[in-house]
Amino acid sequence: MAGVASYSPLIESRADLIEAMARGCKPESDWRIGTEHEKHVFHTNPLRPVTYEGPNGIHALLDGIQAETGWHPFYDGENPIGLRNDEIAGGISLEPGGQFELSGSPQVDLHGTAAELAEHMRVTKKVAAPLDIHFLGLGVTPIWSVDEIPAMPKSRYGIMKPYMEKVGTLGTSMMFRSCTVQANLDFSSEADMVKKLRVSVALQPVATALFANSPFADGRDTGYLSYRSHIWLNTDDDRTGLLPFAFDEGFGFEQYADYALDVPMYFVIRDGQYVNVAGESFRAFLKGELPQLPGERPTIKDWEDHLSTIFPEVRLKQFLEMRGADMGDEKSVVALSAFWTGLLYDEVSLEAAYELIEPWTREEREHQRREVPRLGLMTPHDRSNLYDVAAQAVGIAEAGLVRRGRRNAEGRDETIHLAPLEETIRHAKSPAERWLDKFRGEWEGDVSRIFKEAEM
Repeated sequence: MAGVASYSPLIESRADLIEAMARGCKPESDWRIGTEHEKHVFHTNPLRPVTYEGPNGIHALLDGIQAETGWHPFYDGENPIGLRNDEIAGGISLEPGGQFELSGSPQVDLHGTAAELAEHMRVTKKVAAPLDIHFLGLGVTPIWSVDEIPAMPKSRYGIMKPYMEKVGTLGTSMMFRSCTVQANLDFSSEADMVKKLRVSVALQPVATALFANSPFADGRDTGYLSYRSHIWLNTDDDRTGLLPFAFDEGFGFEQYADYALDVPMYFVIRDGQYVNVAGESFRAFLKGELPQLPGERPTIKDWEDHLSTIFPEVRLKQFLEMRGADMGDEKSVVALSAFWTGLLYDEVSLEAAYELIEPWTREEREHQRREVPRLGLMTPHDRSNLYDVAAQAVGIAEAGLVRRGRRNAEGRDETIHLAPLEETIRHAKSPAERWLDKFRGEWEGDVSRIFKEAEM
């Protein structure tokens, strides 16, 4: 973060690039579950977006949560842009349009994830209520255009926005009016990473279909079940997508590093300030040939910052980030982590999931990614559709959670957190389709009704 001074050594060799990811390898006993989610913010009187400044703005919300929790603010210039929990890794940050994000601390099990989220929502809503700030659990804000949403005072977004407008058609929609939920999971070795990454990349469209929850934008039915996922297809082809090279023989940390080296840069942080290097090459940076920083070579922190500006459907850092799902309600947030934990943290389930996706071709994977935003679970696949694959995947995840055997104080295992997905499978309807039923029925075409019904 800007404003935080820290020493980082220079990159001395190609091995340093690889080590930045490989040092994430850890024994199974140390595996944890990290859950991140973003939620839209809005006022109700009248219905409108929330600004950063003002007595009822995001700044005031951060101040209130700081007083309530004792977490410490971090800054961009003089502006607080988030809070850190220094006792346990985790914190709150702001997305470009004020989307309020919790980066949860690493949890031993899903019961811890659910408890952490419940406490976060309790505190946040307590502070937000007197400010008339409310939270919406959807993948895309349903009525406001990008131009109507106030920008947060974060320097990196001032660099990203004009670059997004050059390289894609919907990048600013991604920045200002989309919200996701993300599960972060560990690996034990390079081979374990490869297997988990291939499974999660291939099944990411299935997760998108199961969690599809953004059918509306600009006050209308968009024709998509996950408009957020459609937005990502039109953001920046250089840094998004399904990582087809991950299925090549010999793939590992080194090949991902090569991919990352070829992704154009956004920024470099120097003396707490963001230096705009949008579109420049990290390979040139390694040679000291960045025009903006002539003769200067990158540090390990520069490389880690660069890795965080790559946005594939599954991102590799020192853990794997599952990035394909729309934001939903509180139970759906935990359900996403439950889905991926059940698939990836049990060896039998991981093998079953790998056998499920192994026959798929690159063309089949890309077809699913293109069609899922519009068709969801009904996306054609292998003489049927993705509903059948999704039902199998949820069943594999459930069996994995049963075998993990992690129980809460009431003696219930982690499968209780799959309930939202079991409902979707039972009715063969994603959350988006259930909203559309209401929109076409009792709401009589009034999208604004969703602000009450999808409020967290």
